[in-house]
Amino acid sequence: MSQILSDHSDDSFQLYDLRVEVVCSPNERILCGAKPGDYFTLQGETLHLPPGQGFSIYSLGAVLPLLAAKQRVTHPHDWMTTDAEIACPDPHCKSRLKIVRTGLRTFRHAEVTVVPLPPPNDTEEIRVAKE
Repeated sequence: MSQILSDHSDDSFQLYDLRVEVVCSPNERILCGAKPGDYFTLQGETLHLPPGQGFSIYSLGAVLPLLAAKQRVTHPHDWMTTDAEIACPDPHCKSRLKIVRTGLRTFRHAEVTVVPLPPPNDTEEIRVAKE
């Protein structure tokens, strides 16, 4: 069953803040120049690195396509909800990138785009699955 959203007066939506951290077994060699515990955070569309810390563009490239999906609310049974570790793109490296949802942030459509919401009508309903 689905719920129809027809109230355009509230143009808010929510995204998760994310922390992406390098994880690796203690005796394994990391080949991308990272150290266990290196991380970046994602708040909305903005990526933040701690002062003085870099992050491999190849590791970033491996995880980047998944970040927008991990920011969104997903069904509890969806693999995007349950799977959190991404393999290093170097096949010889044993490290992983762990994506953790750290908080929920509210945005307003009008504050992030100039494209207006479509007017509600009978032919263009937005449906949201109930959990």
